[in-house]
Amino acid sequence: MKKCLIILLSCIILVPSLGSVFVYASFKLEQQEIVKTICVQRKMVFNTCNGRCELQKSLKKYDDNEKKMQDSLKEKTELVYIAHTSINTFRFIKPIEIKPDFPVVFDNKPVSVASEIFRPPSFFI
Repeated sequence: MKKCLIILLSCIILVPSLGSVFVYASFKLEQQEIVKTICVQRKMVFNTCNGRCELQKSLKKYDDNEKKMQDSLKEKTELVYIAHTSINTFRFIKPIEIKPDFPVVFDNKPVSVASEIFRPPSFFI
């Protein structure tokens, strides 16, 4: 059941990216009919187009629709970002005063080192 669901979701994700493949496949299936009826060069004796002009039009139309969808999606996401602005209220915090007579003075050199502080942890006891 999981494998079927995974395959189904993968196909749903891949279908939009394969749109131009579907356009090309439908062109190939209907190519002879397109050459006879729609093609610009259909009345010429030696037709070198073979309906490719219609394929180019179809692919261009598909790309234009794809760009429109992307622009529409972009506008919608921008609209969501604009609609969700927040109002911040800032206030001034008084800075901390530093007292000049700090009780600890670091003028003297250290006399000794406490070895208990610098001991590495012992994992293997």
